[in-house]
Amino acid sequence: MAISDLCARSGLPPSSIYYHFGNKLGVLAALLERTFDELHALFPNPSSFDDREPLERFETWITAACNALDQRPEYLRILLAISVGPHKDTETVRNTVRRIRDYAHASWVDALTPLFAPNGGEADKAFVDELAVLGRALTDGLSVTNSFDGMSYSSHITPFVSLIRGLAEQRGRGGESGS
Repeated sequence: MAISDLCARSGLPPSSIYYHFGNKLGVLAALLERTFDELHALFPNPSSFDDREPLERFETWITAACNALDQRPEYLRILLAISVGPHKDTETVRNTVRRIRDYAHASWVDALTPLFAPNGGEADKAFVDELAVLGRALTDGLSVTNSFDGMSYSSHITPFVSLIRGLAEQRGRGGESGS
């Protein structure tokens, strides 16, 4: 989309767009930021479920997170499109996408740490980090499934929750806090 198209659709003169956004990538980054802010107003922080046992805390968080994504399915589609699009290597896009992905990763780490690294330990922290990467990849993949198949995020999380439950039980952390 050219600046002239943005001007025609928004009714703003090109000078306003350049002044406020710098270029069309600035508009794209601003759109992504706004969508990010709107989604994360709905998106739960894992620590909001700290009153629950670790496994229940995780399950409640992932369910609430998928419900938030179900309300704003375009969010991850926009993020993925920008992440792999022709402007993915520009500084504005790269910085915006990195900030959002870092936030997602930190949320996964926060959700998984009470289960798998409650007492720290480098090996446990590394395991949580690997699971967080997998969890972030899961939500990326679910956005493609949502886009092509029209299926909700929530309808696909049961197998992942079962995987986490099985791993927690295998490590002796299924329902205990801090074991």
